[in-house]
Amino acid sequence: MKLKGAVTGHSLLKKKSDALTMRFRKILNNIVENKQLMGATMREASFSLATAKYAAGDFSNSVIENVTNPTIAVKMTTENVAGVHLPTFEKISEGAVSTSQELTGLAKGGQQISKSRESHLKAIEALIVLASLQTAFVTLDEVIKITNRRVNAIEYVVKPRLENTINYIMTELDESEREEFYRLKKVQGKKKKDLKAKEANKEVELASEQKIINPTKVKNMIEEEGQEEELLYGA
Repeated sequence: MKLKGAVTGHSLLKKKSDALTMRFRKILNNIVENKQLMGATMREASFSLATAKYAAGDFSNSVIENVTNPTIAVKMTTENVAGVHLPTFEKISEGAVSTSQELTGLAKGGQQISKSRESHLKAIEALIVLASLQTAFVTLDEVIKITNRRVNAIEYVVKPRLENTINYIMTELDESEREEFYRLKKVQGKKKKDLKAKEANKEVELASEQKIINPTKVKNMIEEEGQEEELLYGA
């Protein structure tokens, strides 16, 4: 039963490891693509910010003072992959732009500031996607290592140990069976020997009870009777 359970467990863990590895490679490819996209997006956002500052001057203090609510909110959900819960980050809302923020750059550079805002929103969305992929990547990497260690432990330690134990038990059972067969054979031989001895004793007892007479003694008795008859008639 233990060996069967170990084989079943090894098969299930192997399938789980294969499924996680496939998802791991897919996430890795997505990370490479999103990092390339992230690089282009961040370059565009930085360039748009530099353009907006050149057109409108340094407006960072004005933006910081007028921000009251977050423009983008993020929530975390989980995705089940072969029993592993992978965290996933999603953008759930984009807050409305306040009136004070809309007035920023009204004097000059308003168009460049709007372009910079849109570019940074795209960069934030790319960061959310990349953060989700990176978190799932790290989680899967750790789980795959643990699963592979368990698979190797079952394959190279648990299964050979159980197989050796089973082989030892089978050898001992075979030896015990041979010893039992030899013992039964000896017991049967002794029983047959005792039965023959008992039958021989019965024959001896039967012969003694029947009181078998000696033939030589009977012959002497007949001769003596004949001699007595001759003496009687001769007289």
